[in-house]
Amino acid sequence: MPKQTPKNNPQSGYDITLLFSVLFLVGLGVVMVYSASSALALKEFGVDYYYFKKQIFFSFLGILALVGSKHIPLKLFYSMAYPLVFFAFFLLIAVKISGFGVTAGGSTRWLRLGFLTFQPSELARFSLVLYLAYSMSKKSDKLKDFSIGFLPHVIVLGIFAILIFLQPDFGSVIILAAITWIMLFVGGARLSHLFTPLLILLPALYIFMINAPYRFKRILSFLDPWKYPTDEGYQMIHSFMAFGTGGIWGTGIGKGYQKLFYLPEPHTDFIFSVIGEELGLLGVLVIIALYFVILWRGIIIAKNAEEPFKSFMAIGLTIAIGLQVCINMGVVLGLLPTKGLTLPFLSYGGTSLLINMASIGVLLNIGASTHAFKPKERA
Repeated sequence: MPKQTPKNNPQSGYDITLLFSVLFLVGLGVVMVYSASSALALKEFGVDYYYFKKQIFFSFLGILALVGSKHIPLKLFYSMAYPLVFFAFFLLIAVKISGFGVTAGGSTRWLRLGFLTFQPSELARFSLVLYLAYSMSKKSDKLKDFSIGFLPHVIVLGIFAILIFLQPDFGSVIILAAITWIMLFVGGARLSHLFTPLLILLPALYIFMINAPYRFKRILSFLDPWKYPTDEGYQMIHSFMAFGTGGIWGTGIGKGYQKLFYLPEPHTDFIFSVIGEELGLLGVLVIIALYFVILWRGIIIAKNAEEPFKSFMAIGLTIAIGLQVCINMGVVLGLLPTKGLTLPFLSYGGTSLLINMASIGVLLNIGASTHAFKPKERA
């Protein structure tokens, strides 16, 4: 009789390598959120554990989302593609017109429902991946056809992009566009269909950037932050200082200096800078290695999936997490212009953590439904 090998075998339960990497990052995130936010919370709320206790709550909900997504039948996700897309459209519209929209930092990106605050653009990312996986799997033999395999997907992306751009949230638009482009590329869409829109959009993007002085100045400060030390270049300079202070071993958890009202949003967008200061190069390398493991396992799950829908869904979710990681790290290391994107599993934030944990649950689900590891025969 065949005997299944239990090690890292999704058939026996969970992909332990993937699950451990995610849970380690979530646990470290709880610790680092407290370290990064304690001074800020004490000033704003009179207690140093305000963000810490909320992050513990978010982490608990995230684990429930992971376990739930792991055990929901995949055929249910398949049938939810269009309803979830329309629900995400509805929430994005509600942000602007319902009166429940919450404005912070000049952007209206959140909905307040009672004591809960929800960011619909995070759900939009997940629903776009689900829609693309569903649609591409049904049209897998026609993806090279412009009107069938390319245009409908770009139309859905365009609706999402317009609604999110109006918030405004340019960073999320870039991620949605990149996810769509990569998934269509992996699916086999014509390169002429993929590259022609880029050539058309580049002049429009240039005009968009130079017509808004603050955006143009942000680009200039990215090229030379030291030239703008008190405004657009301020956060980049202090991010560099955090990494420089941390050195190889770091200053120790809780002993960082830049989080003390120098780094903006130290517990969200710039938590990686706090980690660089307090855990040093060694801690940074460990975190990068854990993210690499997550992406590696996601790609393996997508590669071994037995059905196009599962494969496209796995690669889309992996791409979504990977892009967030690359953009956030690129920003705090001065490799990309500043964008308000959190670092998956580490940054403070309920919606982002819930959606990313649910995404990992779906990856585990896809892996568990796939014979990714061949059984060993008894001698």
